[in-house]
Amino acid sequence: MNQRLLDLLRCPFCGTCVSLVDNAALKRLGTEVETGVLGCECSAFPVVDGIPALITDNTTREAIDALETGDTESARMSLLGLTDAVRATAFRELLVTGSALTYRAALEVLSRDAEGAYFIYRFSDPTYVTAEALLRVLTPHQSSTTRYRLDLCGGSGHLTRTLDTIDSKHRATVTTVLADVAFWKLWLATRFTAPRCSPVCCDANHPLPFARDAFGMVVLSDAFPYIWHKRLLADEMVRVSGPDGLIVMPHLHSSLGENVSAGNTLTPDAYRDLFSLQSPRLFCDSRLLTDVVKHQVVDLSQEISLAELNTEPSLTLVASRRSDIFRRYEVPDVQNVSGELRVNPLYRVEYRDGRSMLTLVFPSTEYGAEFRACRQYLPNTITVRGNLTSVIRTDSLKTDSVELRRRRILLDLPPRYS
Repeated sequence: MNQRLLDLLRCPFCGTCVSLVDNAALKRLGTEVETGVLGCECSAFPVVDGIPALITDNTTREAIDALETGDTESARMSLLGLTDAVRATAFRELLVTGSALTYRAALEVLSRDAEGAYFIYRFSDPTYVTAEALLRVLTPHQSSTTRYRLDLCGGSGHLTRTLDTIDSKHRATVTTVLADVAFWKLWLATRFTAPRCSPVCCDANHPLPFARDAFGMVVLSDAFPYIWHKRLLADEMVRVSGPDGLIVMPHLHSSLGENVSAGNTLTPDAYRDLFSLQSPRLFCDSRLLTDVVKHQVVDLSQEISLAELNTEPSLTLVASRRSDIFRRYEVPDVQNVSGELRVNPLYRVEYRDGRSMLTLVFPSTEYGAEFRACRQYLPNTITVRGNLTSVIRTDSLKTDSVELRRRRILLDLPPRYS
């Protein structure tokens, strides 16, 4: 945690500023805080592995106690949820591997349910494809009054990575704050998917632990239907983004359509009313995806009517008082590689006679049903001249890598992803 982040942080309960407690728990590396305790006028919060946890429960209290006795490992294990001996031992063994440790291997230990499979294949699922395109065209229009943006309920940082790698040559560096209630997801993000982010562990069902007008843009993808205190969170998103802020909410499950793992859904009209102060507009997810995949376009020029949205299972909300952002955008191809160019992990690869044969294999029947829209751009089979069994150099391919990346057959993945 960079000490500059303290300027943004507020206690989610009393609203006062937080500061570092000068005790035995505090360990710094230059301006970065590795471990410590944050205090306000009502509570104390632990910082472990550079991640502040602005939550008060038995777990964070145990972590503080461990930090103050010099037991950083126990604090880490507590916050990561590694309370049983088998998983804790498996995690320690992973850490010993050092630079050989992968995102996939760590995820298999830290994730307790099917969410792990969702994260592994996140970079090519249909909701990510749409959200990535939205962020690529809208990020340059975020408010310039602050140098921070927020990826709220951002999981292990897949969209945060998109935000951090978007070309920003015409603006000063913007820091992405990645917030999630699960400490283990943030731990993964800071080591693999989004190492440049500023992580904050917090519960979006409570007031957000940030100052008013702290962010030029707030992104919340996929998660809003699972929040119980929706009115509170909507008001908080407006508060922290300020009057000039931009709110982007891809993939809101609608109560009028059928969704897998739908959450506590609302009607499109209800979603819009929650953000009425920020002039929200609603868009059809299926239409956005088709436009991106087939035409490389994001069209925000016309709001979809409520009558049209009534038949849709999910929608996207964009809120801003600036009417100029609601237009049609071309989505350019990404030419650079920020990590490693590899075959999409949904493909099985066989290499022989100078060619790579790729076969699409879903990790489960349930995954294939939920994300079936990916068949719009991922072919069942494809043969590519060249060896695609490891990290790929574009100059070694005899096929257009731009087209393969556009169709998500090749992905720009973080190093040591799988």
